[in-house]
Amino acid sequence: MEKEFTLIATAAQGLESIVADEVRKLGYETTSVENGKIIYKADAQGIARSNLWLRTADRVKLLVGEFQATTFDELFEQTKALPWEEYIEEEGNIPVIGKSVKSTLYSVPDCQAIVKKAIVERMRKKYGLAGRLEEKGALYRVEIALLKDKATLTIDTSGSGLHKRGYRVKQNEAPLKETLAAALIQLTNWRPNDPFVDPFTGSGTIPIEAALIGQNIAPGFNRAFAAEEWGIVPSKVWDQALTEAEDLANYDQPIDITGSDIDHRMIEIAQGNAQEAGLADIIQWKQMQVRDFNPKVKNGYLIGNPPYGERLGEKKEVEEMYRDLGNIMTNNPDWSVYILTSYQDFEKVYGRKATKKRKLYNGFIRTDYYQYFGKREK
Repeated sequence: MEKEFTLIATAAQGLESIVADEVRKLGYETTSVENGKIIYKADAQGIARSNLWLRTADRVKLLVGEFQATTFDELFEQTKALPWEEYIEEEGNIPVIGKSVKSTLYSVPDCQAIVKKAIVERMRKKYGLAGRLEEKGALYRVEIALLKDKATLTIDTSGSGLHKRGYRVKQNEAPLKETLAAALIQLTNWRPNDPFVDPFTGSGTIPIEAALIGQNIAPGFNRAFAAEEWGIVPSKVWDQALTEAEDLANYDQPIDITGSDIDHRMIEIAQGNAQEAGLADIIQWKQMQVRDFNPKVKNGYLIGNPPYGERLGEKKEVEEMYRDLGNIMTNNPDWSVYILTSYQDFEKVYGRKATKKRKLYNGFIRTDYYQYFGKREK
């Protein structure tokens, strides 16, 4: 029987339900959906498939153990009692990171040092080593997270965050994370045969994520993960997961996706990123002002992350942009419009109250996702 692991898919605030849906669609039953994390059981193949397919999760972590700890002795002994050798190979590289929230053990550096010492002692004993660990092998980044005196110990299977798909060679000053861009799309009922436009495309993240979703391309297909070097996830498991991803991709799916921006430099960057993603001929790119947008087809979707008007002198310009967009879309009631912005008076300037509004965080910026559902024409 395949060894079963407890995995934690971490998520940005407000995206937990979307990540949980993705986990379930992969065939894994969630045991808990909490603030910032989705907990579920999976085998080694589940580690590979989760990293390849989860579009909106930040990372996939392997849970080693949980316990209460209010003293350093408790933290040390209970960490040492966990079966680290079942996960980490003899020469594994074991950096330890940490965080502590509302806990008696508040010194993160001390907690990290104690956890590291406990793991090393356990490993030395189990592997029969007299000296220090070599740590020349695969990366096993351990995290000690303390919340209200409950210690949670995990190993990061992803390596770089899952938002790093590998295609964004260049970006603008305030890029939208790929995981959030994918979430914005998945919060709509857009389908690959519907027209799709992002008039504030910047470095092209939203259209590129839409193309990946539209053609069912695994977001992690072109990057590496920490667990690829682990003995508990053999190379044949990764080969199987990659073969599955290749088989499930629908490269022949026709899609109508356009990204536009007022800045020609951004269009050049977006084109380069699309090429890196293997989508050079799939997405149309245009240099264009929002006021010049004139839908030629019916039943489209406009999804955008426009400037928020937070910089000095930008507010008036941004308000004019929102107003222009509102006027255009009022004349195209069959189109659905989805806008992410932190600008509090967006509905007033746009000219209409949103059908639905959802609170999300773009990095540390609190934003609202304004959703206007179009009346589809037959």
